Order: sequence, then structure tokens, then C-alpha cells
Amino acid sequence: MDLRAPRGPAIRQDLKGFGLGIPATGIPASSIILAVQQQDYSASVWLRRRDKLEHSQQKCIMVFALLCCFAVLVALIFSAVDVWGEDEDGVTEENCSRDCRVVLVENIPEDVTFSNSSACHLSLSAGLLGLLDQAIRVVEIVSPLWLLNSSEYESSFQPAARQGRVLLARLQALKSKKVQLKVSSGIVDSAELKTLVGYGAEVHQVNTTALSKGHLHSSFWVVDSRHLYIGSGSMDWRSLATRKELGVLVYNCSCLALDLHRVFNVYWGLQYKEFVPSFWSKRLFAIFNKDSPLELTLNSTEARAYISTSPDVFIPKDRSSDLEAISWVIKDARRFVYISVTDYLPLLNGSAYRYWSRIDGFLREALILRRLRVRLLISCWENTHPLTFNFVWSLRSLCMEQDNCSLQAKFFNPRVQRDGSLGGINHNRFMVTDRAIYLGNLDWVGNEFTYNAGVGLVISQPRGVEEGKNSTVVDQLRAAFERDWFSSYARALQANKIPVCSKRQMDRAGPVKESWANGGPVPVRTGRRDTVRTDPNDNEPHSKAKRHDAVQSETDPGEQKIVGLEHLQAQIRRTVWDHLKEADNRSAESREISNGSL
Repeated sequence: MDLRAPRGPAIRQDLKGFGLGIPATGIPASSIILAVQQQDYSASVWLRRRDKLEHSQQKCIMVFALLCCFAVLVALIFSAVDVWGEDEDGVTEENCSRDCRVVLVENIPEDVTFSNSSACHLSLSAGLLGLLDQAIRVVEIVSPLWLLNSSEYESSFQPAARQGRVLLARLQALKSKKVQLKVSSGIVDSAELKTLVGYGAEVHQVNTTALSKGHLHSSFWVVDSRHLYIGSGSMDWRSLATRKELGVLVYNCSCLALDLHRVFNVYWGLQYKEFVPSFWSKRLFAIFNKDSPLELTLNSTEARAYISTSPDVFIPKDRSSDLEAISWVIKDARRFVYISVTDYLPLLNGSAYRYWSRIDGFLREALILRRLRVRLLISCWENTHPLTFNFVWSLRSLCMEQDNCSLQAKFFNPRVQRDGSLGGINHNRFMVTDRAIYLGNLDWVGNEFTYNAGVGLVISQPRGVEEGKNSTVVDQLRAAFERDWFSSYARALQANKIPVCSKRQMDRAGPVKESWANGGPVPVRTGRRDTVRTDPNDNEPHSKAKRHDAVQSETDPGEQKIVGLEHLQAQIRRTVWDHLKEADNRSAESREISNGSL
């Protein structure tokens, strides 16, 4: 066997077999080895480059996927609330107007008369028509109701009902002036809204039942982001005719109007939404709040103001809630707190009644700890809840045991119209102190602030308030309250009976239990209480009766009982009676009770 290494052509043939492509010529072995090493180096470089390229491609794919996810997230966030308008007409916090004029507006029914020396203000219908005269570019309206057309029968016994038709005609005429009309309302079937759509109006409806389990009760206007209206009156002919309403107009105040315009955009963007967004656009954040109010001049007097809203789920960043505003106004008071509301009921009701202590607690603190004089003026009408009187007596009982404690309560009694409905209902929702006012859209009922959508306005003028003068809006609103308080329509709660607020209540009210004259407990009405029975001519879809939503048993429709009502009444009676037994021993208080005054 020949063990020697092959030489010459044999080597070249073997290299060819390995695919090195070396020509069959005479090449030294060292050159061949070098060529092989170079080939191996080139292959390793190529492999490294390929690995880097694959790694870079994977990074690009990951970055692209993250960018896509971020874009989808941003789209979802900003699709939750649509923000309309590009630059809010160029109005900013830096260049907005702070030199403003404020005017109180009221609707006083024709058959409600006060003395000639009583406070008198611009009528609500004239004020709203005046705002339309100021409009140049856009009018934004939020209203829970749209019922401006009264029937011929209604107009026949209430001539002021025609004012609703006049206002509707003026709204229709905005199209000819090239003024845009934007309306946000609840889910209502309104012929007036359909008519306005035909005249070029844009209408967005908000399903507040799906969003907050409540209803839309906000009522305000924003005109050209310069002028505004907030008040109890809605786009209902009765607010311009048969109901006693109160609100404020603020002119040439783009700072405050811009903030209210953002509240309008919240409602405007919630159309078709079945959920409240977790994130709000920055364009919806509040500009002013209770901690940082707007500093301005109102009728040449220094003031501070801000907008509040309800419920909590409708509140973007930095916005104060209505409850925070009410608490702030009460705590800021130094001498008195006067409150005028349609309903007062510190209860939450669902499957059963629950005590809601927020506002009731504010008043107790003001009475006991701060010794403020508190007056409550509450409407006494067909849907007044019977527990209202119990809670008022409970507050009153605190002052029967305390020195320098003053709680007075009166009920504004309406009149029965020819069609059986109630006229002159005190539909006001405001509070005035010696230093500030709060004017809102909601009654002081637990369910209202928890579920329903409303807007409030706080104005503080501590420096310009002077006794006996009407130089500020605080003075004017106090004068309006005192006019109502001392009128013949306001009656004090009697010690031995419950007020009967309407003929229907008289018909369905049962006998009063043991009277105080016999040493018995606080009187409560017995018998049936049909809390969902309303005036057949009342087209308001979300009436006070529905807002109370009393839960009734289904066993016997003829004998309807309110679940939890008797138990709650018994608790309140025991508490109040414990206080009153000791108070009866005090002769001064006994004389006050026997006189029937609070």
C-alpha cells in the first residue's frame, strides 16, 4: 500500500470535487489554503450580516405593532367624547373678557301678585329674546324639555302661554340671520325639535339613563361664547307662563361663557354613547373651580365665579361638583343661608329608601356649629313627598334644644287652575347667603345629585354686599327670596297638622295620627300615596313623581304601599319626638309652637 500523499493533478482533482473552483493548474499548496480561509471568512461575515438583518426586521415589526396599538388606543380615547370646534373661536383664558354685566330674570305667573315695593326683575321671556338679539354666530342650548307650543285651550285661560310660540318663532328665524343653532337635550319626542331641525338646527340627544341611570335636567344657554343664561326655566311654555322661575343672564363675559361652553361640549359629544369615557379630552377640562374661581367684575363690583355640574360621572378634570359648590357657599356664609327649592328630601331610593346625609349634614353643621340663620322655602305641590315634613321637623327639633340656633321653614302654596293643574309653583332652585349665591338646575333631593345631569353657577361678592341696598346680584337675589318669604303664598308649617298642597292630596290623604296637642308623635299622613300620579296635562316626561321613583308593592294595586317608608317614618318620628318632649317643657318654645310659627 502506497501511503504517500497524492501529488500534482490528483490534488487539483480532489479540490475540484470539494467545489472550490480552483483551476487545474500548478498552484502552490499555501495559496490553496489561503483561498480556503478567505472563503470561510466571507461566509462567516455573510452569516453575521444576515443575523443582524433578521434582528433589525424583528425590531421594526415590534415597533410598528406598538405604534399601531398606540394609534388604536388614542383613537378609542378620543372617539369616546367628540370635541367640536377647532380653537373655541380663539377665546382663551388669557384673552377672555372679565368685565361683565349680570341681570336676574324671573317668570312670575300673571295671577301671582306681590306688593309694589317688592323686588322686580326682567321677565324670563324678554331676557331670552334679548339673548337671541345678541347672537351673531352660534346659539347653544341645553334643555330637558322642548314644549314651547301650547294648545289653544291652554292659551285661552293663560294668555302668557303664547310667549312660548314667540320664542320658538325667534329660534326658527336664526337661520335667516345665518346664526347656527345647536341643541342638546335628553331623549325626548318633541315636535318643536323636529321643526327646528327643518330650519337648520343641529340636535344631539343624550341617553342619560344609559350613562348615569338618571335624566338630563340641565338648563342653560351659551351665545357666541360671550353671553350665557343659567336658571330653573326650560324650553317649556309653562316656564314662560304658569311656573315661577328664576335665572341669571351674564353679558360680555367670555371667560365664564367659555367654561360653560365646555360643559355644553360634554353633552354634545355624548350623543349615541352608551358609556361614559374613562378619559376626557383636555378641551373639556374646567378652566375655573371652587379652588381657582374666575376673578371678574359684575356690574362694576369685584366678584368671583365658577360653574359646577352633576353627577360625578359627567365631571371632567378640575370641574367642581354641585355638592362641592353648595358646601362651599354654606361654609363661606357668615350670618345667614336662605334656600328656595321645589323639593327638599335627603333620601336615596332604589329598592328601598336610604338616608342621604350630604346636604342635610351641611345644614346641621351650619345650625349647630356655626350658628347661622337658615331659612327653607319649599314648594308645596301635588308631588311633595310626605317625608319632606318629617325632615324639616327633624331640623327644627335641633334648634329647640340649642341657643342661638335659628331654623325657619315655609311652604310656597300654589293655586288650582281651571283645568285642575297647579299654577304658580315655585320652581326656583337657588341659595343665597350674605356673601354668595348658588343657582342651579336640581332640587335638593338625593337622587337628583347622584344620577341626574345639572349645572350650577356660584357667584361670590363679599366686598360689595351692603344691608338694604341692591347693588350686587347677591343683594338682588336676597331681596327676591325675602319677597317670596314674606308673601301671602308662603305659609309656615303648623305644629298640629300637615299642609295639604293640592285638592288631589286632600282627596287621597288619610286622617292624621295623634296630634301634638294630645302629646302624640309628629303627624304623618296615612293611607294611600300615589307618587306617580301626575297632572294629565303635564307633558313633562321626567316629573318630580318619576324622579322620586317610589317603589310600590305588587300585591294589591288598590292599596299601594311604599317599601321602607313606614319604617323610615317611624325612625324619624322617634328621633324628633325625643327632642320635642324636652322642648315642650320650655315655655318660650311652647308659646312659639302654639302660635303656629317656625
